[in-house]
Amino acid sequence: MTTDLSALCASLRQYARTCANPAGATAFLELAEEGSHALTRQRLDGHFTASAWLVSADGERTLLTHHRKLDRWLQPGGHADGDADLARVALREAEEETGVGELAVEGGIFDLDRHQIPARGKEPAHWHYDVRYVVRAGTDERFVVSEESHALAWREIAEVAADPAIDPSLRRMAQRWLQRT
Repeated sequence: MTTDLSALCASLRQYARTCANPAGATAFLELAEEGSHALTRQRLDGHFTASAWLVSADGERTLLTHHRKLDRWLQPGGHADGDADLARVALREAEEETGVGELAVEGGIFDLDRHQIPARGKEPAHWHYDVRYVVRAGTDERFVVSEESHALAWREIAEVAADPAIDPSLRRMAQRWLQRT
């Protein structure tokens, strides 16, 4: 595990140079420049998370999880828990939450999304600064539903891009993916 945020800062700067909304990356870069505390849940205002835009080997489908705590369809992902290598965090979370083997991260940052998590129990409402990476499945797409999910499902990316009822950030990633390929 690495807590040095210099590589993450460089990746965020690179993403800001190539994305449609570079101002959106500013808050992420400012958080990273705070230091390793930004990688922990103890930073109660908000902290880094990482997630996977998990695509099938042919790039036509994405694997979504019906998140148990949030009760909605999302991409697999989770807390950095001190690890500054957010691509590794995204890969680990995808493996843990889906059970799909032979996963591989492709490229650098694919998407950034800052979203508020509601208060739950003793945990106050807080922000997740979610850094998202493309993770591609190999030929074996079998999955296992973990304790964190109600269900998992492969969905056609074109359908996700057009579904007005799905999480807006999922729609945005699907549209970005379709434009990219």
